[in-house]
Amino acid sequence: MSLTRRAVLGTLAAASYNRVRGANDRVNIGFIGYGLIGAQHVHDFLRQDDANLTAVAEVYQPRLQQGLEAIRAKPGMNPRGHSDFRRLLDDKDVDAVCISTPDHWHALMSIMACAAGKDVFVEKPMTLFVREGRWMIDAARRHKRVVQVGTQQRSGPHYQTARRLIQQGHLGHITSVRMGAYRNVMPGFGRPEGPVPDGFDYDQWLGPAPKRPFSPHRGLYHFRWFWDYSGGQMTNQGAHDVDILLWILKQKGPLAVSSIGGRFALQDDGETPDTQDTLFRFPDSTATWSHREAAHGPVPPRGAYYYGTKGAMTITREGFDITGDLNRPPENAIPTFRGHPQGGPRAAQRPPEPWIPPQTMPGSVQQQFDLHTRNFLDCIKSRQQPIADVEDGHFTSTACHLANISLRLGRTLHWNPETEQIAGDAEATAMLERPYRAPWDNVLKSLLR
Repeated sequence: MSLTRRAVLGTLAAASYNRVRGANDRVNIGFIGYGLIGAQHVHDFLRQDDANLTAVAEVYQPRLQQGLEAIRAKPGMNPRGHSDFRRLLDDKDVDAVCISTPDHWHALMSIMACAAGKDVFVEKPMTLFVREGRWMIDAARRHKRVVQVGTQQRSGPHYQTARRLIQQGHLGHITSVRMGAYRNVMPGFGRPEGPVPDGFDYDQWLGPAPKRPFSPHRGLYHFRWFWDYSGGQMTNQGAHDVDILLWILKQKGPLAVSSIGGRFALQDDGETPDTQDTLFRFPDSTATWSHREAAHGPVPPRGAYYYGTKGAMTITREGFDITGDLNRPPENAIPTFRGHPQGGPRAAQRPPEPWIPPQTMPGSVQQQFDLHTRNFLDCIKSRQQPIADVEDGHFTSTACHLANISLRLGRTLHWNPETEQIAGDAEATAMLERPYRAPWDNVLKSLLR
């Protein structure tokens, strides 16, 4: 019986996986997609003694074989291979899936997996457009599934320490956050031509996305350069730092978003911007995101800068650094408070805030992956929500999608994070949802009933 029919008929497949596992039970994991990040996740789960890697689904046969060989290299592992992910979801021996496909498949595969009784580890960005997020949340809650999003920075001890310090007021009031990524190292630019590679099921790869003629960029990593499959680097790299921003500031989303940019450096068949600058407004702070592809010259490190009234923090995956006022005046100079000299208009309200001493804490990229994987497996057993829950992924993706909608329309968007509506802009509101291509549109409808 196919997954879609099973979902429509409302069978009890999901209920069989609702049991609480013992601490020593092994979790059977199936992997959908074996590309750059898919290989990373196979590596990460192989490092966990209670993970049994039982299956791989991949539409490109050479990569399917690579994934199977990588898993079989560990003694005792003998995964099954599938060219159609639905066969993996039909397998009742699979307890959970790790989805590492292009972005346009994330939501639908996650919803189908939840309906099949599987817990889900889904890569970021969690969605291709805003409304998919609520569909995923509803599916996870209805089927009582654990859904972890691949924003692994949350699991880093130094990120957790940084969050605690900021929320405890260690930096004072956070007024501004700057985030960004600059690079000139990724391949995949130009205007390549060529037939569909042998062993590549392009129609299955497209799935719910619009039917387009094949080009070597429409597939594998380079899908990020096309709106049909991705939100570009805003939703790719930007999602990591925006996720930490919302997590630290306890925000569901911005109140307003304005974004500008374009494909200025790269003259090829790509669509998403190689240069983008975004401004987010929150109730009492602002944040910016900037990215550059093909960027030359001095490049700031990837990461985020938190500016507070008592100090500042620079945080990357390698650690954080807290500094006081780099332009602090001599001890006998007139003290200041938020830019106002003592005796100025705010002096009668509050005394000057002391600057904090420097502080550093290192971080480890592999540790973040390991702990994030560990958190997912632990939550499968405990049935607790993971550190990067499906709703967290929705908030993060939404902020990034709003930036792209603003860029494409050329105007500021005013967002209500509570109602999840754009105020007074019917054209922008229409871009919160996109149609799926047949037959996947009917698959989605059957699962959302």
